[in-house]
Amino acid sequence: MTVRGPEPVPTVLVVDMANVVGSVPDGWWRDRVGAAARLLSDLAPLAGTAVIGPDGALIRLTCVVAVLEGKATMATDPPRVETAGLEIVRAADSGDDAITDLALELVAASVQVLVVTADRGLRARLPGPAMCAGPGWLNKLLGRA
Repeated sequence: MTVRGPEPVPTVLVVDMANVVGSVPDGWWRDRVGAAARLLSDLAPLAGTAVIGPDGALIRLTCVVAVLEGKATMATDPPRVETAGLEIVRAADSGDDAITDLALELVAASVQVLVVTADRGLRARLPGPAMCAGPGWLNKLLGRA
């Protein structure tokens, strides 16, 4: 007899790219555009996978939304074959505003959302049902820690 565990909860992962890029001291400050492009390539394969969330529960990343701002908006997209399920938002102004608006929209549509950021100000602006994780959780998941 096979015993199944709980089904992973469908979750949209929203990434504060500036915050995550800046969390690994790999010289990103010399090439923000290149660092953002590398992180986009790392994020692309996560869409559709089941992972252990920051709270220890199993979640399925139905979509990964990477929010770029400033100079990083010039980052090149990963090759199309790698980007199914990866959405790139190039914020015209504040990346935090774009993330907050997106989280509000997803929560209103009853979609579970997980925002990756260490920015306390941004975390305070997110709707109550939105989950948060720090860059360390994502970096560990990506093998960047």
